[in-house]
Amino acid sequence: MLRVFLVEDESTIRETLRDTVPWAQCGYEFAGEAGDGEMALPLIRQTKPDVLITDIRMPFMDGLDLSRLVLREFPNVKIVIISGYDDFEYARQAIDIGVERFLLKPITKNSLMGVLGELKEKIEGNNYLAQFHHDAQEYEQFARRRFFERVVGGQLTVQQIYEEAAKLDLDLRAQCYTIALFSILPKGGDAWSPYSEPAARVRDALLEHFMKYPEYLLLRWNLNTYVVLIKADKGKMDGCIRRCLDTVRDQYESCAPDQSWSLAIGTPTQRLSSLPVCFEEVSRLWACRYILPQQHILSAETVGSLAQQDGGDNLADLDPAKVNPSIWQGVLQSAAAEEIPSFVDEYLHSVAQALGSQPFCQYLMLSVRFTAAEFAAGLGTGREEFLSLLECLDMTGRNVTQNDLKRCLTDILFQAATLRDKASSSQYGTLLGQAVDYIDGHFTDDSLSLNLVAREINISANYLSAVFSQEMGVTFTEYVTGKRMDRARELLRTTDKRSGEIAFAVGYRDPHYFSFLFKKTQGCTPRDYRAGGGRKP
Repeated sequence: MLRVFLVEDESTIRETLRDTVPWAQCGYEFAGEAGDGEMALPLIRQTKPDVLITDIRMPFMDGLDLSRLVLREFPNVKIVIISGYDDFEYARQAIDIGVERFLLKPITKNSLMGVLGELKEKIEGNNYLAQFHHDAQEYEQFARRRFFERVVGGQLTVQQIYEEAAKLDLDLRAQCYTIALFSILPKGGDAWSPYSEPAARVRDALLEHFMKYPEYLLLRWNLNTYVVLIKADKGKMDGCIRRCLDTVRDQYESCAPDQSWSLAIGTPTQRLSSLPVCFEEVSRLWACRYILPQQHILSAETVGSLAQQDGGDNLADLDPAKVNPSIWQGVLQSAAAEEIPSFVDEYLHSVAQALGSQPFCQYLMLSVRFTAAEFAAGLGTGREEFLSLLECLDMTGRNVTQNDLKRCLTDILFQAATLRDKASSSQYGTLLGQAVDYIDGHFTDDSLSLNLVAREINISANYLSAVFSQEMGVTFTEYVTGKRMDRARELLRTTDKRSGEIAFAVGYRDPHYFSFLFKKTQGCTPRDYRAGGGRKP
């Protein structure tokens, strides 16, 4: 129930309002009263009302001064000014301060009740909307990532990009754009968890940093990788890029100094329609993190040195590090399957000086094949079973073109990465099965939360959130809300329970918030749903 405080220096008016207005019927608790602003202020600080009704002309401290002080300390309080003076200047000052209503005496009970009703609806609407946005933050991040995937996939026109961005409350207006990708990589074959304590510190610090600046939009790209869309005026883009690079470097070096990390940054473009091209460039640069493990910043400038003369057989000048099996091992451990073609392109580009040598090409095919077979064996797949998945075995022992070599390496690495992802999905499936079973059995508990479910299955909440959305295609909040709404619709169709009773039955402590959420997600109120015979109007 909302709380209301009354300040009026005329005792007759104050007592009449106090005793005649049916506060409880209007949804309010009468929290207190005072005869002037000076006496009222400490009582307001103590009672913390939702609505303050105050006269404007009072001794010691008038209503305008009181309103200024109250709104400075309690900016969410709704203030109603009452006065016997029909003075425009008072009304103007009241509006400037942020007062909700300015009422002239004499005030009738019905008129005040009408104002109280309007304020109650506004307060509760704002409160429920704030709670809904809080609950939906996880979904909004997921929805933004899906939107970004469509943008960089070239699936939206510029007009559609702006329309979809507006729905997600994203301002993409800028003169210049670019994209960055970053994550912490396993070092030396050590499967360092992106959900360990140092990783959590890095992640939280970067989230806090990037949220401060409107030039950045930070999104989780997959379990291990984040993407940043940088948007700024042309003259400020270089500074935004430097700040992004410096922040990522500083956080990794301070929070996880023993871990290898990489960040790829694309060439800025002045067109939203060019973001797919920018992302393609960033993806190629990102694939180079396995080829250049000591190069933290991957850009067109730092990776440009990979280019070699095509088609030669110059083995003498070839850097031995470029044929180290640890490169294949790193790719197989952490590269997304869809990254494999880009990686193979960049890798072959980096050793192009030796691709005219057939023995070298055969060595590459055998090296990748043996490394991948050993990796697959570690996943529980036998050597023969793995080899049976490949379509390039007939290339061994014969002359191959560069296209043949590219096709062979891509086939081997892609099949091994696919096996890895299937094994991971199986592991995720076990965790998700436990999570979903727990949710399905407890979704009507009002205490259900992501943290609670994560504790029950003994994993971190952040890891559960990421895996849940990736594997289920919906967020944790969406899934729980969907279960509750399904149950609510069933109860509306099959019982005569009141809306408040159904709210408690499906896991919501606040019946008003349940009604708000039902309308927000189902497109109609619970009453309208029931009146429509169980159908959305």
